[in-house]
Amino acid sequence: MGRSKTDFLFATPSFIGGAATILSIAGFSHEYNKSASEECADARALSSDWNIVGHDINDAKNALEVACLERDDD
Repeated sequence: MGRSKTDFLFATPSFIGGAATILSIAGFSHEYNKSASEECADARALSSDWNIVGHDINDAKNALEVACLERDDD
């Protein structure tokens, strides 16, 4: 079953960025995703969380239906 996830609030790593952190004497600043406000970032994160919870509930429902069908066939 497919999972939805987001890395919106995290920096997206890259090989070049990793190499730059090793070679940088002054330090390297990661570029994080930005939102218009804290509220917008929170709303997006909550929406993603509830979307994943919904997928988990649907997966559990489907597994229960399969188990019940298998038991009824016995």
